Amino acid sequence: MKTTLLTKTTKTVAFAAGALGLMAGAAQAEKWDLPMAYSASNFHSAVGAEFAKCITTGTGGAIEVVTHPSGALFKGADIKRAIQTGQAPIGERLLSGHQNENAVFGVDSVPFLATSFEDATKLWKAAKPIMSKILDKQNLVLLYSVPWPPQGLYFKKEVNSVADMKGLKFRSYNNTTSRLAELTGMLPVTIEAAEISQAFATGVAESMVSSGSTGYDRKVWESLTHFYEVDAWLPRNYMMINKDVWGKTSKANQNIIKGCAELAEYTGQYRSIHYTGFTLNGLRAGGMKVGPAGDKLKGELKVIGETMAADWLKKAGADGKAIVDAYKAMK
Repeated sequence: MKTTLLTKTTKTVAFAAGALGLMAGAAQAEKWDLPMAYSASNFHSAVGAEFAKCITTGTGGAIEVVTHPSGALFKGADIKRAIQTGQAPIGERLLSGHQNENAVFGVDSVPFLATSFEDATKLWKAAKPIMSKILDKQNLVLLYSVPWPPQGLYFKKEVNSVADMKGLKFRSYNNTTSRLAELTGMLPVTIEAAEISQAFATGVAESMVSSGSTGYDRKVWESLTHFYEVDAWLPRNYMMINKDVWGKTSKANQNIIKGCAELAEYTGQYRSIHYTGFTLNGLRAGGMKVGPAGDKLKGELKVIGETMAADWLKKAGADGKAIVDAYKAMK
């Protein structure tokens, strides 16, 4: 998104906020609880909090959005269902955790398909129309999406090959990570983001694939020793609203929310890019060894990634092929 579009969006939100603010006294205020899986300090949660404030301010208080980070309202795995069923009107979720419903939800976690922010943006552009249609059928309206920094591998020992990974208890959070564990000989253990620190401290898990951001937020250097930069994929968090709630929202307020969503996606992307280096330095400061994986490990992981990509394409069918074809046409 270019600065000109951001400026235009900002002006639109500000203008509408002023107009709606005049009517705020006459409008009956609504309270929307917004569940999020990650800690309040995580940049996704910070962007979500600003998005919530933008809506509250922009609607002149007609809609008050209150965020609930760290899985406080609903655990990460339960957030999407809560929004679908109206238990929560709005919320944020990592959709790759729901690949069992539809393989397309895992498009942002196909190993080595999109390994940079630039390519991840192109992949998102290719996937958004199909993703939005799928969510619409599930009573959900997609508002915005923000990528995580590139994913790397965390361990509590030096790892130079896939053989070194065999038998390790590996934190799993979606089909992709479970399959990665299977193909590398590790043992997948399902652990929510809010439970990561405790899981490593108690030995429930010994390794994971995640961004520097997650490791930094959870101070994993207290239990782990190595982070290998493999840039496997850049998964995304998605902000969604219940379709029925959206339909009952006035057009004026819908426009405010859309404007706030555009701002959130822009700032979220910017923060993710700049947070990458900051968090890797934070891991180093905590005492972890941080650096690129060795050639042997990278080569073995690439072969595994090709197998996983083929598996995903088979499961995702025509929709998956359409997304990948559209993505490759942009490169």
